[in-house]
Amino acid sequence: MIGTLARGLLAGAAGTTVLDAVTYLDTAWRGRAPSDTPDRVVDALARRLDGGVPGSRGARGHRRTALGALGGIGTGLGVGVLASALRAAGVRFPGPVGAVVAGAAAMAATDGPAAALGVTDPRTWGAADWVSDAAPHLAYGAAVQVVLSAVPTAREDRDRRTPAPAVLVLRSAVLGVATGGRSSLAVAGPVLSDPAAGRAARLGALAAVSGELVGDKLPRTPARTSVQSLPARLLGGGAAAGRLASRTGANGAAPVTAGVLGSLAGSFGGLAWRRWASRRVPDWQAALLEDAVSLGLAAAACLPGRSAQRRARLSVVPS
Repeated sequence: MIGTLARGLLAGAAGTTVLDAVTYLDTAWRGRAPSDTPDRVVDALARRLDGGVPGSRGARGHRRTALGALGGIGTGLGVGVLASALRAAGVRFPGPVGAVVAGAAAMAATDGPAAALGVTDPRTWGAADWVSDAAPHLAYGAAVQVVLSAVPTAREDRDRRTPAPAVLVLRSAVLGVATGGRSSLAVAGPVLSDPAAGRAARLGALAAVSGELVGDKLPRTPARTSVQSLPARLLGGGAAAGRLASRTGANGAAPVTAGVLGSLAGSFGGLAWRRWASRRVPDWQAALLEDAVSLGLAAAACLPGRSAQRRARLSVVPS
């Protein structure tokens, strides 16, 4: 039986091959120039490292092209491994949805760094630009999903999952909102409400929450919607929802999606609240109220279902 890592590499390799094929077919069909975005990303990264791509003009250009292509292969393999790990952990999307999710993840992993480095700005793209970028990544996602579905791992055979009930999806969204307010709750909420959590884990979770409650009030703390902070909050919301789903042996696809969307809403909603409230009351008072709301939401999302977690550990839930 193939392992999670090997399957992920296989899925990523298949997806990358399909993505490249679709991209070059489009280039050949329309006669358009190949994208130079990977080359410019390499240049931008080199400048960030206080250096540049070495070599004469011709050699430097060849190295830029090679490094850009290698970066694309690495991204494709990495997203494939991540998708395989999520599926093995119980996040199992239906075929079409999984293809879209994997394709969107690959697209974000490619375009996100380029936008952060100032190489491109997706907000200025036209419809043709979006189609040229989205179509190959959707093909990538379809190939990844086909491999993941066709090659189950031993862990998946042991860990059967039931459909997630609506109440679990709702609780996942609520926990995501709490995570958008205070990112440490993504870990602390599930850990502190887990009857099997050890003393060290509980103390670590409490320390993380306490540190963020203090750090949030400092003037130099980055905005939660910044490029540095927002991805971690979204990932945290999804991971926390996945842990809630594991308690009852439920498929984590819908809960994780709800957790990510809830975290997105909590991040932007919390920022909007602080800006609105800061014009009416001192900012520390608005922050304390947000603390209370975030902690309350996390408790409401995590405390139910603890007995079901014990039952899930004692038996294998049928699919």
